[in-house]
Amino acid sequence: MSNTFTDATGADHGTTGSYLLGFVLSVILTVIPFALVMFPTFSQSTTLWLVVGFAVVQVLVHLVFFLHMNGSSEQRWNLVALGFSALIIFLLVFLSLWIMFSVHHYMLAH
Repeated sequence: MSNTFTDATGADHGTTGSYLLGFVLSVILTVIPFALVMFPTFSQSTTLWLVVGFAVVQVLVHLVFFLHMNGSSEQRWNLVALGFSALIIFLLVFLSLWIMFSVHHYMLAH
């Protein structure tokens, strides 16, 4: 008997081992940035970029181990939807910041 969980559509939901590995990686990717902030050993900007890097890696770990995103043909539309959502969120945040900085600049210039 296999430890792989499947639903009515036959989609693979991973094994207990893969969930455990994802959990352990998530804990490690949380503890390291916490320690970097609580016990500062690098400059603030270096610490910030390290924390952002660990956050990106942790998002990827969650996508692979818990949401089961991969390059298979069954997951292709999920990846396309995820990419489109990320693009829309990036544009929303980037353009909002651009507008706020522009308004701030023009308010101080006049």
